[in-house]
Amino acid sequence: MAQVTKEQRAEVIKSFQYEGILIDDVPYGSGHINDTYLLTFETSETKRIKVILQRMNRTVFAKPVELMENITGVTSHLRKKIIENGGNPERETLNVIPAVDGKSYYKDSFGDYWRSYKFITAATSYDQVEDPKHFYQSAVAFGNFQKLLADYPAETLHETIEGFHDTKARFRAFNEAVERDCMNRAASVQAEIQFVLDREDVANCFADMQSRGEVPLRVTHNDTKLNNIMIDDKTGKGICVIDLDTVMPGLAVNDFGDSIRFGASTAAEDETDLSKVSCSMELFELYAKGFIEGCGGKLTKKEIELMPMGAKVMTFECGMRFLTDYLQGDTYFKIHRKDHNLDRARTQFKLVEDMERKWYTMKEIIEKYNSLT
Repeated sequence: MAQVTKEQRAEVIKSFQYEGILIDDVPYGSGHINDTYLLTFETSETKRIKVILQRMNRTVFAKPVELMENITGVTSHLRKKIIENGGNPERETLNVIPAVDGKSYYKDSFGDYWRSYKFITAATSYDQVEDPKHFYQSAVAFGNFQKLLADYPAETLHETIEGFHDTKARFRAFNEAVERDCMNRAASVQAEIQFVLDREDVANCFADMQSRGEVPLRVTHNDTKLNNIMIDDKTGKGICVIDLDTVMPGLAVNDFGDSIRFGASTAAEDETDLSKVSCSMELFELYAKGFIEGCGGKLTKKEIELMPMGAKVMTFECGMRFLTDYLQGDTYFKIHRKDHNLDRARTQFKLVEDMERKWYTMKEIIEKYNSLT
């Protein structure tokens, strides 16, 4: 996508229902997909309003209108529930600012799609787990997201990225990449390839359970990293789930599992010293406790029981995707050095191995909190 010009942004800003005079317009955040700006409007001598303006990435999200239908449906539902519970809907969910024509998005003269949200003040999102309390609060917030959307008809949502967590299909794609071996890399990564092939049952696990009706389809976030939670600066509580682009029908255990994969690892996602990589049982328990509490009894006993498998499946899937991309010539994930995707795959596989070693500990932790629901 072409770089956003000032003229393009000026056209877009005029096309949303903003109040006041624009006094500041700056790039914002650390996201890599959409182009995000923080706008400040002066409405009086004493009052200023901040809003987020985003150009949606059509390369990643090919159907932005459907994406916005998902977001407006989910945020309207959340707003209603928050009001019923006596909460503050201005801070506890995203609030879409409509375009001048009343739509939830604006298509500019360049063919790009934009959307805008009210800015949540006096709250921060953190890229890394600097304080375990933040990790716990993110768990409560993502659990609460499940609770508030438990009665939302998940099947009515659009798939914004087709087959995003279809691990069975990802396994087939991996096999095809090995077979084609278009970069002649397979010979040098036989141990990693075998690691994946030995765990076909992990790839098939949830798809098979779904087909048997053992786990329900739910509204899932699908990017449950710490930095997608706004944490209140005063109270330290997780108040709002943000970045709803990947909200789709899915499995609650996958949302739980992806948080563990990212947040309970003792090393960076691309750590080359595998001796540093493990799954912290302290952080696993902290997150499990918060997530189950946040869900408020809306998950089934079976879903809670499957949480260790959720962590393993999501970590395995991610490692498999990194290795697939490596075999295909690094065409999907951005790399910053030679063998970067291979390093990432090895880190994820080391985490899977560590989870397998700690399997009974993980199950005991979940059993403890499952018995309290």
